[in-house]
Amino acid sequence: MASAPLPDIPAGVKADHIVVDKSDRTLILYQDDTEIARYDQIRFGNAPLGHKRFEGDEKTPEGTYRINGRNPGSRFHLSLRISYPNAVDRAFAQARGKSPGGDIFIHGQPNGYQGAPIASDWTDGCIALSNAEIKQIWEVVPDGTSITIQP
Repeated sequence: MASAPLPDIPAGVKADHIVVDKSDRTLILYQDDTEIARYDQIRFGNAPLGHKRFEGDEKTPEGTYRINGRNPGSRFHLSLRISYPNAVDRAFAQARGKSPGGDIFIHGQPNGYQGAPIASDWTDGCIALSNAEIKQIWEVVPDGTSITIQP
């Protein structure tokens, strides 16, 4: 997967919503319903089809969440935490005697990894981009930003 040129985002612009389309493999940043950046060829969990239900299923959640934290020292290049699981996710898993899992992030490549971004789905349910892409997203996506992940 070759890295595409980064979108040109004007200085001072901040996103207020993120849309991830799993089938199109895109992550789009919006400000006031206007697209400000689009990233293609994003990667997901090893089992990309369907909504995350349980810890260890390697699926990426679907639905609307929030960016509720960031970790500059994660084991991947930067990471923005997604608020999965929500109350519905927890209730679904609990009713089946399982854990919904958690620690779902938007992040870059593994720290120390050299070369082009990993070209296949490889995370445990996170959304992965190139290191340059997550650096740009990190700078324009504040905590509290809503994120909608579509099938």
